[in-house]
Amino acid sequence: MADAPFHSGFITIIGRPNVGKSTLMNQIIGQKIAIMSDKPQTTRNKIHGVYTTDRMQIVFLDTPGIHKPNSKLGDFMVKVATDTLKEVDVVLFLVDVSAGLGGGDRFIIEQLAGVRTPVILGLNKIDTVHPEELLPIIAQYKELYEFAEIVPFSALHGNNVTVLLEQLGKYLPEGPQYYPADQVTDHPEQFVCAELIREKILHLTKEEIPHSVAVTIESMSVRDNGIVDISAVIFVERDSQKPIVIGKKGALLKAVGEGARRDIELLLGSKIFLELWVKVKKDWRNQERVLKDLGFRHD
Repeated sequence: MADAPFHSGFITIIGRPNVGKSTLMNQIIGQKIAIMSDKPQTTRNKIHGVYTTDRMQIVFLDTPGIHKPNSKLGDFMVKVATDTLKEVDVVLFLVDVSAGLGGGDRFIIEQLAGVRTPVILGLNKIDTVHPEELLPIIAQYKELYEFAEIVPFSALHGNNVTVLLEQLGKYLPEGPQYYPADQVTDHPEQFVCAELIREKILHLTKEEIPHSVAVTIESMSVRDNGIVDISAVIFVERDSQKPIVIGKKGALLKAVGEGARRDIELLLGSKIFLELWVKVKKDWRNQERVLKDLGFRHD
């Protein structure tokens, strides 16, 4: 009896900000590769996560939340998200059932109008509503678009995520295994390390600071004893933001470093020495050259 054919393909996860795209990605992959925050527009680039079984391999693209942009960075983020609709085998449109159908969802459905790719509707956060509330929510979305499948689940708790993966797998073409079975992302370690540092800043700051911060890894090297030295720069947009990120007597920066170090040590599987610097790059979110230097590219 011949072996069953192997299936593989690319699936983009799209949705409004804060619907749980990064939470789902991390739940599926089994470790943190996409940062999570309760602040909108946490994800800025496409984060590629790789899920592999003996029958299939899915390369997930966790995209920035589709929103009305108010800066060049915002324009970039929305373009990244909408461009992926043309590049993939399946579109997973994620909605938050506790938030209700909103203008952002309707805008995304308009973008899907010209898409020939199968679109699966993922109803996330089912743990936050009564089961009887799901049927009218499903009916609302069915009126607006003909989805290939509709799957309710909880990304946070993992409920029904296996069913979601089975449904996604039905629409993958036969194809090769693009990545080794133990590889969970195609991003370099430096990218993920920078994102983990930025996540801690998102958690510890408020108002305009989270959206004004970018992080780059300046250097990363391994000592003879296996300790990894990492030097990272945290960029802010204005002089007044620098002391906020550093904190009183360096307290906030120290907390960022401690939290990031724990996550990075789990990621790399080794002890690290993390050095953080805070620098001002005036109005970086609206300067295309600076955005490219910081890694925000469409290619």
